[in-house]
Parts: sequence; C-alpha cells; structure tokens
Amino acid sequence: MIERFEVGPRMSEMAVHNGVVYLAGQIADNPGEGIVGQTRQVLASIDALLAQAGSDKSRILRAQIFLKDTLDFEAMNRVWDAWVEPGHTPPRATVQAALADPHWLIEIVVTAAV
Repeated sequence: MIERFEVGPRMSEMAVHNGVVYLAGQIADNPGEGIVGQTRQVLASIDALLAQAGSDKSRILRAQIFLKDTLDFEAMNRVWDAWVEPGHTPPRATVQAALADPHWLIEIVVTAAV
C-alpha cells in the first residue's frame, strides 16, 4: 500500500511505502530570505513531514541538496551541521542547479525510514 500526504493536482509532498518515506523537493515558504533563512525553512518542513509519517531526521537514508549557487555551500552547511543528529548523518549529495523559481536558493529531497 502507498500512503500519500498533502496530495495536489500535480504532486504529493510525501509518500510512504514499505516503511520508507519519500519527500518531494522542499523549498522555502518565504523565498525572500537568504540562504541561511531558506535552509532553516526547508529543514523545518522536512522535520514536519517526517513527523507526519512517524519518522524523524535521525532516520534519513539519503539527502539530495540542490543549490542555486555553490557560493552558498558553506553557509548552508553551517545550518545543516547544526540540524543533523550526530552519529546519524545521512549519505548526501549537493549540486548546483537552476531551480524552478529564481527566488529559491535551495531545494532538498530526502528519503527516510519510518
């Protein structure tokens, strides 16, 4: 069985199947903030979605981070490093990407265990 959350006409924010949580790419609700603020917003969204599925950041299996500009890499990492749980840091990839909205500085996709 596949359970979908926050289902819209184009996409769902999250799906759970066989004990695995798949999140859509998470972006900042307020893209007027800089990379630090946008990263905090995205991580808060991830926390909230994982909680809905009965999971949390210590159970992330994989993270993919898309940055508009790699010059933001260090500032983003400071926020990320303060957020992840020591001893539970997931495998991660970070790439520069042209995001769908020019105001978005970061988008993060995670997969986690329930």
